[in-house]
Amino acid sequence: MVAERRERRRVLARIAGELRSGRREMKRMLADEQRLARLVQEIGRVLASRPGAGYRRSEQLPEAGTDGRPFASLRGSLGLPVRGELASRFRAQQGTAPGSKGVFIRAPEGEPVRAVAAGRVVYAEWMRGFGNLLIVDHGDAYLSVYGNNEALLKQTGDAVKAGESVATVGASGGRNESGVYFELRHLGQPFDPLRWVRPK
Repeated sequence: MVAERRERRRVLARIAGELRSGRREMKRMLADEQRLARLVQEIGRVLASRPGAGYRRSEQLPEAGTDGRPFASLRGSLGLPVRGELASRFRAQQGTAPGSKGVFIRAPEGEPVRAVAAGRVVYAEWMRGFGNLLIVDHGDAYLSVYGNNEALLKQTGDAVKAGESVATVGASGGRNESGVYFELRHLGQPFDPLRWVRPK
């Protein structure tokens, strides 16, 4: 009886420790997501303050879309930024349960990460929780976000073409596996990128 009680206490203590650790990890993830949301809002303010109003118009970006079309018309025709295994999907927040603002694609380290459409790099730096992070402005308030990269191949201000390598796959965002964290945003709000990808 005494041994059973001791074992039960040990198991309960371990579970309590795991719950505390899980709560700390959840708080850290929420703080990281809020940091990215603030960055995207600031990028939006900077782009909106430039001549031409709104985020830069797609026609002002080099080869908007893949054939001169605005980004909004590319729904259903985009490719993913890297070939690999879809490890996590976009999930909207439900109540107090956090959602996932993007997708994580598992891929071998060093593989090229490609821009999903033409645009201009508006952020290319390391950020806690996302590692080497690159954000591309596609015009008309559309942004694509690429995180967890090993190396960034483009700098802020660089124009990129659809399919052009902008980074290499890594594990710089604190994940245990290599891959790319990918988001699409419009007016600062994330939306499911898989709804914009061409069917296989």
